Amino acid sequence: MSRGHDLQRRLACHQALHDPVREPRNRLRWLPELRRWQAARLERSFDHLMKDPRHAPAARFFLTDVYGDHDFSRRDADIARVMPTMQRLLPVSLLDTVSDGIALGALTHAFDLRMAQVLEALAPNGRRLDDARYAQAYRQVGKPLLREKQIALILQVGHGLGAALRLPGVGLLMRMSRGPAHAAGLSELQGFLERGVAAFSQVKDVDAFMADIQRSERAIAARLWAGDPDPFRA
Repeated sequence: MSRGHDLQRRLACHQALHDPVREPRNRLRWLPELRRWQAARLERSFDHLMKDPRHAPAARFFLTDVYGDHDFSRRDADIARVMPTMQRLLPVSLLDTVSDGIALGALTHAFDLRMAQVLEALAPNGRRLDDARYAQAYRQVGKPLLREKQIALILQVGHGLGAALRLPGVGLLMRMSRGPAHAAGLSELQGFLERGVAAFSQVKDVDAFMADIQRSERAIAARLWAGDPDPFRA
């Protein structure tokens, strides 16, 4: 399968998962609370990175643009509109990173829909999520191999942005495309790429930064599966 077709497939999957008509679970009462709670959990887990001036921009990028509670519909619409141009102009590695970011968003939202569905069954009258209830729903949803795939995609996006910094002229490419992108109404896509490249330009050792995130997320997943009473401890 070509890169363009792979990106198109991932984009279609992402859009279908977020469509409340095609996927009615988007209207589940627990979904907004689940996303709010997960955003707060990620803030706690990334706290040590956020306190490091070199790592804070990259950590914030993950929280707001890749792995957090954010509406990606405009960015995805931008990508769908300019996909042929992207394939001609963007470096292959950067195109792959955009594709991985979309795949990560789709997988994360698919898990959110399953989690919200389980929470509706576990606590039909509940309003607030806590660690214990989240852990119970997490284990009931299951899918440990897909959870590991989720972590792998986080790594791929981070390493992809780090690799983009080594490409000749990537900074100039970002600056030159800013005006045309905004004029064409592609500000969300342009902003995503600019923020990612700028954030990772401050990370001295991308491999170590991503390994830190990998260790933390894998440790949390292991404790959740094991029924640890404090799975989100630092």
